[in-house]
Amino acid sequence: MALLTPEDLENINRRLEEADAAVRSATGLDITEVCKALYKTRPCTETVGIVPITSGNGIIGSFSESLLAIIEYFGLDGFITEMPDVSGYYQAVKDEANIILMADDNTFLAHNLENGKIANNQPCTGIIYAEIASRYLHADSKDVLALGLGKVGLPGVAHLVKKGFNVYGHDPDEKLLERAVSEFGITPYAPEAENPKKFSMIFEATPCENTIPESALAEKCLVSTPGIPCGISEELRKKYNVEIVMEPLGVGTASMLYSVFD
Repeated sequence: MALLTPEDLENINRRLEEADAAVRSATGLDITEVCKALYKTRPCTETVGIVPITSGNGIIGSFSESLLAIIEYFGLDGFITEMPDVSGYYQAVKDEANIILMADDNTFLAHNLENGKIANNQPCTGIIYAEIASRYLHADSKDVLALGLGKVGLPGVAHLVKKGFNVYGHDPDEKLLERAVSEFGITPYAPEAENPKKFSMIFEATPCENTIPESALAEKCLVSTPGIPCGISEELRKKYNVEIVMEPLGVGTASMLYSVFD
């Protein structure tokens, strides 16, 4: 997935409220309720320590502050360490954080120091957005289209297959598509085929815009996507009355946290 920018994190609380409303409209549950149903866990009295990391491209402006806002939005206690990197990790542990959140260019993780559980943002994000797609109240079948079969998309596909959905998939990287077919038995989707199949549930996990072809859209379908930028044009959203769940950070972070709770 694309790296976040400070602009992606503007108005994080408003984005979370909008995402909560969209998830509730699509599934009948809010984000927290979806996480609880997915992981069968719930928070207790955990405190989350957020450790800024300076390696690689360095600290994204407002990233740590956005994580703290997300934590507080979901009713948890947290703090940002004064120092970054190893010194920050030391401070977080010393100040009795139960869960550590930190990210570099390649990995965004949550580590529960009490029970040893650790979570990576990419699979957790794929799984939660796939779960949201699978719960669409207006779905007309068990068929789901998955677009993007990489580090976010493939775990989502695995989750959908495990839940008993008929997954159709597409990725411009033929090796990724072949892997999804061989490991999970999904059906390749060819958007250029004559009379292509339409879907009421679409799970989109690419870093590109306008990846969802018009030919795949059923009337009043759901697009569940963590992707930045958006995979569907505003024109097509309006034309087909598409419901969309899309938010850059909070939904995936909630999924990470609930995956490491007891």
